[in-house]
Amino acid sequence: MPLALIETGHDKMDLDPSPIEPSWIIEGKPEARSRVLAASGCNTAKTVLWSCTEGKFNWYYDLDETIVILEGSIVLEGDGTPLKRYGAGDVIYFRAGAHAKWHVESFVRKIAFLRLNNPFPIGIAIRAINKLKSLVARNGPVMAVVACTIGTN
Repeated sequence: MPLALIETGHDKMDLDPSPIEPSWIIEGKPEARSRVLAASGCNTAKTVLWSCTEGKFNWYYDLDETIVILEGSIVLEGDGTPLKRYGAGDVIYFRAGAHAKWHVESFVRKIAFLRLNNPFPIGIAIRAINKLKSLVARNGPVMAVVACTIGTN
């Protein structure tokens, strides 16, 4: 079944339990909930709505993650960065491999954009394929072949 070209959601939709790894919890009993709003066809990118109640915990990022805080506030401490408070409207980017200590002060809700980082050679291949697709879409197959032929000489 093909993926829908347009998907919709709402930031007030019901979320499912999404427990934080117990060994990561530092203080309190934070309860996290989430829902995947959209995912790429290859499942390497997702948009997730996430919320959490009060508590302190570690978080380890295995994907690139950009978040926008929709409601509430947090205090973050990253490796080598001082404590800083963030609230509604703030945008934070975590690179894959990052670690942060989260302190959710009462309740927080965020939207997260998760992306798998491809190894460098695969990234080059993906960009080349996308460039070829764009040439075909704009100029038709003949111009794409000419462009590829010229690029190899």
